[in-house]
Amino acid sequence: MARTTENAIKRTIRRKELRAIVPLADSTIYEMEQRGQFPRRFALTPRCVVWDLAEVETWLASRRATPINRAQHPDVSQRRTRPVKETDRGRKGASTVE
Repeated sequence: MARTTENAIKRTIRRKELRAIVPLADSTIYEMEQRGQFPRRFALTPRCVVWDLAEVETWLASRRATPINRAQHPDVSQRRTRPVKETDRGRKGASTVE
């Protein structure tokens, strides 16, 4: 059964090619691999790691199929340093000297 999986790998890609396909930073890819959210790399030699192109393409297709909710904007009025204060629009014209 293990031989069937090994023979299924048709093409592998190195980091440079992966970065051209997936525009994420190396650290982001590494973290996603650790969490199981990205295809795992495997070592060909002690200094050469590669990814299975079919797994990467499958991952891209699944990401395209499921929408990802965007993060909510932070409430800047809750900041400790330089909080944004509500502006009093009525006082804007009152600051002029008559």
